[in-house]
Amino acid sequence: MNNSPQNESVQLDDATARELMRSLLHKEGTWIDWGKNCQTLQKSGYSPQVIFEETGFQASQQNLIIVAAQVYDTLVKSGVNEKVLAYFRGPRSDVLYEFRVLSQQQRTAAGLLAYDKQLDVDEAHQVARVIQDVSRLSQLPEAFTNHPGDWVAYTNWKRARQKKDLQERSRLIAKGLKFAHSPTARAEIEKLLSDFTVVSAATAPLLPLYRLELEEELPRIVPLVGTYPLTRQAIETVGSVEVREPFAHIKVNEGTFVPVPGWQAVLKASDPVAYLCSSDRLPKFLTTTEEVLVIVDRASREWDINSYFLVEVEGNIELRWLEAEPSNSDSIIGQLVVVLRPKKILDENNLLEPWQMDD
Repeated sequence: MNNSPQNESVQLDDATARELMRSLLHKEGTWIDWGKNCQTLQKSGYSPQVIFEETGFQASQQNLIIVAAQVYDTLVKSGVNEKVLAYFRGPRSDVLYEFRVLSQQQRTAAGLLAYDKQLDVDEAHQVARVIQDVSRLSQLPEAFTNHPGDWVAYTNWKRARQKKDLQERSRLIAKGLKFAHSPTARAEIEKLLSDFTVVSAATAPLLPLYRLELEEELPRIVPLVGTYPLTRQAIETVGSVEVREPFAHIKVNEGTFVPVPGWQAVLKASDPVAYLCSSDRLPKFLTTTEEVLVIVDRASREWDINSYFLVEVEGNIELRWLEAEPSNSDSIIGQLVVVLRPKKILDENNLLEPWQMDD
């Protein structure tokens, strides 16, 4: 999916570039035209700062309309009704921008929901997040259908059942009824108007998160699969790479390995393998985005509510917390052992210099 301006270059002569700049300066056409013009100029080598100086479009605004125009094109290609397209030309680039994180099919469903419910940008942000979260569930309660409106309704229904405060509970019920698409979903939410039972929420456990700190920690050498995204087949086949930082994984003829501190959790793993990924792909958000090393035990496939698991979903693998035991136990590839952050070194040059002492 596209969530940022594309990087492929475009050949553009000076006269054409000047015409695009002039058109942007006078805001000719719709915001979609502006986004496409900004993208063309960026691909041809003009920096966002130069475009801003010539047209008045700030870099953040350029990025927003470029990405939103890509989402709009998704709606066009999916055959969305002209009334819906005209609505988003309204302009509602900020609403479409929130759907950048979704797949093409999900973008279309979210766009139709945004049109139907007249969503503002904050509601669009919440809808996009709900679609991402609910789409990962194995199944919804029977009353809720496979429609984004019911997905949002389910989320508010679930949250409302966990609230003791009647005012907050009522707010979530009202919001759920607003988005409910099917009669069964509406009926399920309406039950909460007379049933005040509070259902305790199952909370995801803390991530087993570590950071390398001590050089003298004895390592365990673990096969390194590669960088996420990966397939199940890739987990079972370890390739070879040269030594690279920040984890000093080692290239050898028979595979690729990475040294991992010999913590008890790592030593207990029967068949550990590792892969690299960005921390924003973890089930829980970290305060900073950085490359992390994820280690899973392929021999541990028995479900446990207090653990995270690497599972196969539609041919792809994902790290998840499973609130309930999956119906297909074969979908579990392995249990999460640890997530490693790279060691922080304030000044790497100091490691190469001998200690200096004053007389």
